[in-house]
Amino acid sequence: MVFIGMDHGTTGISFCLMSDEGKVIDVFKIGREESKKGLVSATEELAKRVDFEDVKLMAITYAMGDGINKILPTDKVEDRGILSINGAGKVTGGGTSVFSELEQLDIDSIMIPGLHKDSTSLNELFRAAYSHQASPEKVSISYNAVKETGWSNFIVADISSNSVDILIENGKIKGAMDACVGAMGIVHGPIDLEMIRNIDENGASANDCFSHAGAIKIAGIDGKVANMKDQLLENYKKGDEKAKLAIDTLIMTVAMEIAGLDVVCENEIEGIVLTGSIGSATEPFNFEDEINRYFKNRYELKVISKESGAIGAAQIAMDVYNGKKEILGIEVDI
Repeated sequence: MVFIGMDHGTTGISFCLMSDEGKVIDVFKIGREESKKGLVSATEELAKRVDFEDVKLMAITYAMGDGINKILPTDKVEDRGILSINGAGKVTGGGTSVFSELEQLDIDSIMIPGLHKDSTSLNELFRAAYSHQASPEKVSISYNAVKETGWSNFIVADISSNSVDILIENGKIKGAMDACVGAMGIVHGPIDLEMIRNIDENGASANDCFSHAGAIKIAGIDGKVANMKDQLLENYKKGDEKAKLAIDTLIMTVAMEIAGLDVVCENEIEGIVLTGSIGSATEPFNFEDEINRYFKNRYELKVISKESGAIGAAQIAMDVYNGKKEILGIEVDI
């Protein structure tokens, strides 16, 4: 038996193939731009790696996931589980084309919801404060974090193109801080006063501002999402002062957000899980060491794979197939 997990990420769509023993068979990624242009096919890439008859269940994450609040069979989900594709970061169409391919496969699949105001599994205070807290892959990342650590009370810091920090308490997701209201990522970040003025004066859309509010804003970098991250890191390697300021500022905002989530946790935090392309980075800087300058060894830090979204989704597929009725407080309804 094989289980598949799909992570609908900012720069690409990742897949994890997992055995029924819970071992990762393979992880691969399809670029959004390449998918949109028809240069790569998710179906063909999967077919190279697995016989579809051996796949028992696939777990899918897609866009904001704000149209559902339970884990549901894909064929029972309307509008792909989203309320709108507008105002949520750059839209390339790559993820949409991959989803369309997956719909044509004869594979049983489930969809993982995002975390939002209609998520009955979350703490009511978080639901009251924020209409949206995290997209579905943050659920699968958190599930992988639980599997990797065995912790019940901890914070997951997923740092890449955007930064989202998730609070898990008593083995359930209590709440999270989304990129548009909290810490900076490489590309996305919170919309501040200067940006609000720019929006009001019709200088830019809110979506444009959100997609340029991360570290790249400080470094003065623009372009395609994947290229911007590579350029920032390259500039950092070369000793560019603006790039260093950008990364240092990103790390500070993440530390602030983690500390804030710790304050509202009623139990003692067991540790912090770091993931994402930046959160798991060791070069050109070690993210774990850099953020620990703020924490001063207060927390145990655990770095997990930057592919934790796809891996966690496969783990969810396996456990749901084997009868699990709840994932991190989220109801499974199949």
